[in-house]
Amino acid sequence: MKKFKFPSPFTVLYIIIIISAIATWLLPAGSYDTLTYDSDKKIFLVSGENSSELPSNQQTLDSLGLKMEVSKFEGGKIRRPVSIPNTYNEQESVPQGFKEILFAPIKGIYESIDIILFVLIIGGFIGVFQHSGALDKGVGLLAKRMEGREKWLIISLILLIALGGTTFGMQEETIAFYPILVPIFLAAGYDLIVPVAAVFGGSCIGLMGALINPFGTIIASDAAGVSWTEGIESRIAMLILGAIVLIWYIVRYAERVKANPEMSMLNGLGINSPFDQKEKLANDAKMTPMTWLLLALFGLTFLVMIYGVSSLDWWFEEMTALFLLAAIILGFIQRATESAFVAAFVNGAKDLLGVALIIGVARGITIVLNDGLISGTLLNEASSLVSGTSALVFLPVLMIVFFVLAFFISSSSGLALVSMPIMGALGNVVGVPTEEIVNAYLFGFGLMQFITPSGLILPSLAMVNVPYNVWLKFVSKLLIPLAVLGALILIAGYLI
Repeated sequence: MKKFKFPSPFTVLYIIIIISAIATWLLPAGSYDTLTYDSDKKIFLVSGENSSELPSNQQTLDSLGLKMEVSKFEGGKIRRPVSIPNTYNEQESVPQGFKEILFAPIKGIYESIDIILFVLIIGGFIGVFQHSGALDKGVGLLAKRMEGREKWLIISLILLIALGGTTFGMQEETIAFYPILVPIFLAAGYDLIVPVAAVFGGSCIGLMGALINPFGTIIASDAAGVSWTEGIESRIAMLILGAIVLIWYIVRYAERVKANPEMSMLNGLGINSPFDQKEKLANDAKMTPMTWLLLALFGLTFLVMIYGVSSLDWWFEEMTALFLLAAIILGFIQRATESAFVAAFVNGAKDLLGVALIIGVARGITIVLNDGLISGTLLNEASSLVSGTSALVFLPVLMIVFFVLAFFISSSSGLALVSMPIMGALGNVVGVPTEEIVNAYLFGFGLMQFITPSGLILPSLAMVNVPYNVWLKFVSKLLIPLAVLGALILIAGYLI
């Protein structure tokens, strides 16, 4: 018999889409009424079983059991539909069949076109930069300078990525870093797991301990009716202690692999680096003023992206335009011919085409669940699960509930707006501070991002050719201490 080979990310995602479709035949359909703000008419619109138009004032929100401030809607900070507590109603079943399964990834690609285009343009930008040879020289110089101190590269990278995650929800942006970082880690003697663990793991820790992340902490706090500054002590504890746990786990593995390559989880699997051409680095290559200029512009592009997202409310359209402009500038500085520039850009984009398509296919999972009207059912069952527990048990169990829900709803802001009003109302009954419910959501959501196929882990693994099953084996022993740490912090936050 041939040795079993774990399927590709595309196959994994399609299997999950099929399972999700089967679930729409087995689970009852249901949904919550939702509230949205019509900025043109300046009224609230209730959609669902009791559709209506309501005045856009604080009294309306209070009467619906929503603790949010009306200014959050009027100011545009809450734009997505918000679930209304105690409005769950069973609906006529909408089972998803063969046609829906077939169309799900296609619809997912349509809905994800912003991030897909972002990834492809980044690929083109990287391709143009690689054409200059400056990346090889820069990587060789850094590898030489870091010789003997490679573990500090892991530590500093985790801390920097976690800082981006805790401030502006940095995760999609990390895809751009793999082509630059993988050669450095390989030159240091590590395997392909280490760069994705440091980069993606750092972003997940940043999400778990998100201090001011507008897409997670602030939206969830607004939906729960509390200030984002409340409960910040628990998030600081998670950010610091979680980063320490992650650093210890990755550095220990990385140093074992460096000392004995046979200890690598990829050993014997015949997996090649997607960046083979950079593994043999020209450490003695001469660094010319032109090389330094290209490296400076390359790094400046990422700094501008981070500043734009964190301070100027940039999102995919602006970030994509930035990398396109930077690619053109790099081409002019290199004095590349038109044909050489286009060839380098297209080849770079082609290298990331598979990653871009994975992102779209993953969105198809959420489409099947929503179209099958079982997302609301899952949320209602989850709220029933935690409603009868004691205060001390409520928060750790709620973290696990959010962990499970994040598998089906991979958007941080989307999960916050559909679940926080419901869970916040339950917290009042149990006697748990609302801010700790927000923290339970952050801890659970961040934990699931390490493994959920509907998130960004599969595109990240595809970037470095690491199989999903190997990643699950690697990260499984990390999730346990992080989950225990999260539960202890939540209990401490409640008691203190």
